Amino acid sequence: MSRVLVTGGASGLGAALVARFVAEGHQVLSTDVAAESPAPDGAQYRQLNVRDAGDWDQAVAWCEENWGGLDILVNNAGIATGGRIDVESLDEWARVVDINLMGVVRGCRAFTPMFKRQGSGHIVNTASAAGLVHPPMMSSYNTVKAGVVALSETLLHELHPYGVAVSVVCPSFFRTNLADSIQGDDTEMGASARRLIEKSPRTADDIATVVLAGIKKRIFLIIPDRPALLAWRTKRFARPLYDRQMRKVATRARDRAEAAATKQASGER
Repeated sequence: MSRVLVTGGASGLGAALVARFVAEGHQVLSTDVAAESPAPDGAQYRQLNVRDAGDWDQAVAWCEENWGGLDILVNNAGIATGGRIDVESLDEWARVVDINLMGVVRGCRAFTPMFKRQGSGHIVNTASAAGLVHPPMMSSYNTVKAGVVALSETLLHELHPYGVAVSVVCPSFFRTNLADSIQGDDTEMGASARRLIEKSPRTADDIATVVLAGIKKRIFLIIPDRPALLAWRTKRFARPLYDRQMRKVATRARDRAEAAATKQASGER
């Protein structure tokens, strides 16, 4: 039985992971930004804002005082974002970097000293297929998720001498409330991302089941669905095909944006 902390545990993939860990008999602390949130029977809940270093320090103290340590840290909290480079604001860039990338950095920094003292531990960072393949109109999201992959690979080697394992999770779109976090100035691209999320045949539970299997095997790169795996392999082994696909996506986005601009201009006259 492992002691597990999950960030972003109140909804989406985080909630599905919490439920799966509990079902398998682990001790689980679900955390999220809200002061209070329901947790499944067998799990505990506490507030943790991944942007607040003080909250992370308190989470470490809680694990030490209540469990005597931690076995698995799941850095899962994140938001959806994206947009064309000349449309998405710098404020939105700063927000997604602080949550999706620096939130993971803060978690790794907070718990690494404990893991080193223990001589054991497992860091699991939720990235995205966008950390491996980089579709157009998603520059901010692609950038932070690629950063999470790079951080994870760095720590995989850096912490190996201390007995600490690292995994990074890279799913493609699946049905979740992540679309509710989409903000920003590029509303056209935000609407496209929302459609992809809401129309996916995969659920958070589907992804969580594969993720837990990967954690058990201590797999580094966990790609939990076929579309993400196919996109990654296409980029690696059929780069010309991958480039053609990405450019078709960009061309369709340009056409939609120009059509929307023409329609808006016609309505204004």
